[in-house]
Amino acid sequence: MRAPDMDAGVAAGDVLLAVENVSLRFGGVKAITDVSFDIRKGEIRAIIGPNGAGKTSMLNVINGFYHPQDGRITFKGRTRSKMRPYVAASQGIARTFQNVALFKGMTTLDNIMAGRTLKMRRGFFWQMLRHGPAMAEEIEHRKVVEEIIDFLEIEAIRKVPVGRLPYGLQKRVELGRALAMEPELLLLDEPMAGMNLEEKEDMCRFILDVNSQFGTTIALIEHDMGVVMDLSDRVVVLEYGRKIADGVPDEVKSNQAVIDAYLGVPH
Repeated sequence: MRAPDMDAGVAAGDVLLAVENVSLRFGGVKAITDVSFDIRKGEIRAIIGPNGAGKTSMLNVINGFYHPQDGRITFKGRTRSKMRPYVAASQGIARTFQNVALFKGMTTLDNIMAGRTLKMRRGFFWQMLRHGPAMAEEIEHRKVVEEIIDFLEIEAIRKVPVGRLPYGLQKRVELGRALAMEPELLLLDEPMAGMNLEEKEDMCRFILDVNSQFGTTIALIEHDMGVVMDLSDRVVVLEYGRKIADGVPDEVKSNQAVIDAYLGVPH
């Protein structure tokens, strides 16, 4: 799989995405209140906090599913205004979900191919015919998908309907579908949820490899603090929709406000 193409002005370590004074409300309920942080090109950025802290709401704001009432999101130096998820995806933001969102009756291969949709130039009519230019394009995209399947070590299940797969493998297929979009920013919502120790170790390895080999910037929500502290370059902590800490893992895990609100004891 190719490394994602980057704008000339965005180099490793530069701010890829900035969240600036974002607030999100649902009626009288405040999901996020005046939160600011950034995600730098090439890093693994963790977002942690107790249940109800606003973590998933923040990912939904970043990928355009929710539109905040206040503040702004800047991606690759451009301020976004009420961007829809499909536009965010076309501009280089992909995500996985807390609950697996796959086409259960489709095979592993076809689910990952679905991630290539935005990359396809031929219209629906030509794709249905599978003839001429459309066939050549499908072969090109299928090659990328096969590389992802090899990378994620799921060759044995490439033709298996995902509804028959154990949960840990379904999470891996969902990661593959997101990678098929060749994202610049990959949002992972609890990628280890429901996994046993061996599955977590595999997923950690794949996340690190995606970041190091492809140069993909990653923002993840995760409750396993061992995983967070081992994987992340920086961590932002939310509580009741407000930011209470932001820094490198060692700073965050020794922050008394984080200990009181989330960790319970020094980690």
